[in-house]
Amino acid sequence: MIIAIDGPSASGKGTLGRLLAFRYGFHYLDTGLLYRRVGQKLLCFGHSLTDESLALRAAQELDFVLPDDPALRSREMGNAASIVAAIPCVRAELNDFQRLFSLRKPGTVLDGRDIGTLICPDASVKLFVTASIKVRAFRRFQELREREEEVTQDVVLDDLERRDQCDAVRAVSPLRVAPGATVLDTTTADIDSVLDSAVCVVEAALALDGLRG
Repeated sequence: MIIAIDGPSASGKGTLGRLLAFRYGFHYLDTGLLYRRVGQKLLCFGHSLTDESLALRAAQELDFVLPDDPALRSREMGNAASIVAAIPCVRAELNDFQRLFSLRKPGTVLDGRDIGTLICPDASVKLFVTASIKVRAFRRFQELREREEEVTQDVVLDDLERRDQCDAVRAVSPLRVAPGATVLDTTTADIDSVLDSAVCVVEAALALDGLRG
């Protein structure tokens, strides 16, 4: 089974993805970390984030086990990810990486921005997690402050607004709700109720798969 979770930054899709993967014993991939890791590798060696050949090489060297590095969650790596994600050959390489990951047994959970629309359009479960931008900005601000990053909530809000705009209008795989996806709004809902709603969708898909089998 493939569970595809899409949504904007700080909507809660990563938290939900990890909880679902743990509950069902599935492999989990935060696809945004792939682009952050490519950007991090370039910056570590003093390379330009717009160097297409080196960015492609960095993408080709990734494996399924990403380093548990808190720096990948930093604002700097988020901005770097946006730059390398705009390189067509890098996107193509990482799209292939994600599709290969999705085939792992017994099942997978992938979260990102184009999982249900481009990477795994035939996923058994498609979820779209969203929240108001003010709530998302506050969440991201708290995350960054916990990592002791010097940033204001207004700056975080501006970052998210800019990222949302880029995601919505980009020519390749714009962020949108995949056909057949269940929308989960986390603006006022706690994680337990969101998880319960998601589990209902997954259980229905598992039951349907059982009938087909």
